[in-house]
Order: sequence, then structure tokens, then C-alpha cells
Amino acid sequence: MNTISLDYLVGSLKLIKPEIAVAVTLVLLVLVDLIMNKDKRLLPYIFVTGLIVSSYLLIEQFSTSAFAFTTAPNLGMVIIDPFGNFFKLLMAVATIIIILFSVLSNEIKDGIDRQGEYYALMSGMILGMFFMVSSADLILIYISVELVSLASYVLAGFNKNAVRNSEASLKYVIYGGISSGIMLFGISILYGLTGSTNLYEINSLIQASQVHGLTFIVSSVLIFVGMGFKISAAPFHFWTPDVYEGSPIPITAYLSIASKAAGFALLIRFIKITFIQSVDPNGFWHLLNVIDWKTFFIIISILTMTLGNFAALWQNNMKRLLAYSSIAHAGYLLLGLAVLSNEGIMAIIIYFVVYGIMNLGAFLVVMLVANKLGSEEIDDYDGLGSRAPFLSVSLAIFLVSLTGLPPTAGFIGKLYIFMALVDAKMIAVAVIALLNTVVSLYYYIRVLKHIFLNDSKKESPALSTSAVSVVFLVALLTPVLVFGIYFTPLVDLAKSSIALMGF
Repeated sequence: MNTISLDYLVGSLKLIKPEIAVAVTLVLLVLVDLIMNKDKRLLPYIFVTGLIVSSYLLIEQFSTSAFAFTTAPNLGMVIIDPFGNFFKLLMAVATIIIILFSVLSNEIKDGIDRQGEYYALMSGMILGMFFMVSSADLILIYISVELVSLASYVLAGFNKNAVRNSEASLKYVIYGGISSGIMLFGISILYGLTGSTNLYEINSLIQASQVHGLTFIVSSVLIFVGMGFKISAAPFHFWTPDVYEGSPIPITAYLSIASKAAGFALLIRFIKITFIQSVDPNGFWHLLNVIDWKTFFIIISILTMTLGNFAALWQNNMKRLLAYSSIAHAGYLLLGLAVLSNEGIMAIIIYFVVYGIMNLGAFLVVMLVANKLGSEEIDDYDGLGSRAPFLSVSLAIFLVSLTGLPPTAGFIGKLYIFMALVDAKMIAVAVIALLNTVVSLYYYIRVLKHIFLNDSKKESPALSTSAVSVVFLVALLTPVLVFGIYFTPLVDLAKSSIALMGF
């Protein structure tokens, strides 16, 4: 019996090697920070090395489809599959880029004595996100969401010398605590109705006993509130502008990419595993007739993108503008889920890759400009085109891509979302999304007007850009331009990520 238990444990641990690599990295970061109390230079290198090892392990098991910590045949707490591995790899790469952001950021340099805590919290955050995208059990879902949330609350207020950092952290804690409590209440109701916390088992119980009614609908919506908070979906978006503006720029960028990716992966799993009845030959999902998720997601996505785009029109701070832009993009991504098909999930995967690159690029330019000017106000970008031409052109390309115009990668991301909508005969929704894209063009072009057409109100010298920053920007600009023309590898990656979905 002991041998069987040991073999079972070893087999499960082998399947979560990437998570173990991140956990080991977290321990190393804490130990090195304690041993080398004054010298923090090694910390980012240790973190990057740990993430590279984890990424290698993810690539190694990319095509694996299995359960870890199973409670019965084909019934486990953790799912290892290409879909989850894709999102984990996306988050690992995004974290490596954010570490490089942090090395260049004046805000993070100001807290040099607390960089050990900074990188340790970030590693704890990515560990939680890894488990979020692989969870098939409500208890594990809640624990992983809380691990991510608690680390992000502290990171949002990392710079204690800035009042707005403390304000962002406090607001994030309050809003996050409320959403977490609502989600936990929904989980407790669902457990009371079904007697199980495993999503697969809940699906079987729903089909067998026809569990439905108002109580079930309420519990499912309450659980969605916690996930909707993570992805900044309206009306659970209210924390996003204040937290994005008040947090250090690297953390703002991290929340806009990695945290949002984990939230979407979790939401997709929750909907498909819990409510799936069948998948037809065309890849369209037929969900249990309990909740009209299609209509629900259409309403939420339209509300999210419309609110995000129109609120962005009046913003005068670049971080707040990008925060509302991030909300709007969450609306576009929700449309891919509203289609309820494998084609829609493929569109989400493609969109996330290009969104991650162009959003990180935009935040990098904002950070480099803030390092020089000490400001993120759009009015202070007047005349930037002549003072920092490379930074200005780079930001222009990223903003054009965020709009979704060709020949940038942003166009490809939106193209596949629209194709999925047309295939599902959701033409009216596609038109609304297209009109929202036109609205977004206005506030992105407004930034470019300040950069290239407005004269600077102050006499300012040219802004120099370090060689490291130039290399970093070129590395982000290249895929934005290349994927806008040659996107076959991106599509192939998306297809392989859903080919063996382990649910």
C-alpha cells in the first residue's frame, strides 16, 4: 500500500515539475536575500534562471494530457494539457520581461533594500497563476486565486515613498477582499448543492440529477464575480484604473498581462468542464441547459469593451488610459469565449500572444519616458517626437497595434476574434465590436497627436535611450511587425494548444 501511494505521489509530482521549479526558485530567492543582505544584484538573475528552467519543462511536456493528484480514474485536482501549458509559458515569458522592466525602472530601484521581497512575491504570484490555469477543483481554484491576490496586493504598494502606491494597494485589498468573499460564498453554495468540489464530478452530478434553479444560477454567477474581477470585466473593473495608475509601472504591466491571462484560462476551464454536454464536429460547444452563458458573456463583453473605450476618451494619464484600454481588450477577449467553440478559444490564444507583446511594449515606453520626465501625464508628451524619436515611433507602432490596424499583429488578433464571431453567425455583435475599435482609434491617435503634432510647452533637451532599452524595444517591436504579415506560426501554436485539451 505504501509503495502504491509513493508511486502515485511521484507520478503526480513529475507532472507538476514546472510548478516545482518555480517553488524552488522562490525558496532560493528568500535564502539568497537573507544571506546576501546588502547585495541584491543576483536576485533577478536567479529569478530569470528559475523561469527559464520552468519554461523548458513546460515545453518538454507541452503535448502531455494527464491528471495529477487524481481522486478517481480521469478525475483529478490538477490538469496538465497543452491549453494550460500554453498559458503557463505565456506567463513565464511575460514574467521574464517584467523582471527586465524592473531592472530598468527607477521606481523599483528606489526600493533597492526591498528587492528580495519584490522578486519573492512575484515568484509566489506566478506559482499561484500556474495552479490557477490547471485547477479542476474549487478548493484549489480558491487557494491559487488567493495566492495570486495576496502577492499582487503587496506588489501594488511596493514603493512606500509614493502616496499613490499605498492608495493603490489599499483599494486593491478592499476590492479584492470583497470579490474573494463573494466567490467563496458562491463556491460554498455550489458545494452545498452538489456535495463535491471537483468540476468534473459537479458536471456529472448536474447531468444525472438535473441540479438547476435560481440557487444554482446565483452560485455560478457569484463564482464568476471572482474570475471577472481578475480579468477586469465590467462591472467588476472598478479597481483597475486606480490600481494601474498607483502601482509601479512594471507591476501595472504585469497585472495587465499575466494576471489577466490566468483569469481567462481559469474562466474557460470552469465554463467548459462544469457545464459542457458535448462538442459537435464543427467544434461548437453544447452546454447544459442550466444558464444561458452565451447571452451572459455577450452582455458582459459588450458592456466591458464599451465602458473601457468610452472611459479612456477622457483620460489624461497614460497609465489610466492603458488601464481602460486593458478593460476594453478584456471585452474583445470575452467575445471569443461567448462564441462557445474551439475556434473562439483559438482566437483568444492568438489574441493573448499579440496583446501581451504590444501591451508590454507600450508600458515599456511609458516607463522609459517616466524615468526621464518623472511624469505619466499625456500633456507632458508634447513634442516627444522630436526629443525622443525612437521612443515615439515605437510607442506609435504599439498603439496602432493595440487599435488593431494592419499590418501589425494587433490586426491578426482582432481578425480571428471577428472570424469566430462570423462563423457563429453573431454578426450584430461583430459590428458592435468593430464600432468599439473605431472609438479606441480616437484616444490612441490623441496620444500620437501630443507626441508628433503638439509643441512642447517647456524647453526640454533630447531624451537619450540606453542601448539596453533600444535592444529591449526592438525585441518587442519585431514580433508586432512580423506577426502582422506572417502569422502562420502563431495560428499553428493556437491549434496545437487546443488539440489535446485535457477537459
